[in-house]
Amino acid sequence: MKSKILMSALAVICCGITGFASAKVSCDDVKASVEAKLPSKDVKKYTLEVVPKDQVSDLRVVGTCDGGAKKITYKRD
Repeated sequence: MKSKILMSALAVICCGITGFASAKVSCDDVKASVEAKLPSKDVKKYTLEVVPKDQVSDLRVVGTCDGGAKKITYKRD
């Protein structure tokens, strides 16, 4: 059940950030936006990391920044 809630929360966050993807928005701004939304979804103990788009591993991507050059990945701790 928690997994479904988490997946739904991340989907909502990703949908909310799609507007950021088209503009060259700072990664700090996008990361702060994601961090602000996670507690309201009862998500605790997580790590967000900004990585170049070609170095995205198997982690979940929750945001795009710098005009699509970088991705923000989510890892639950």
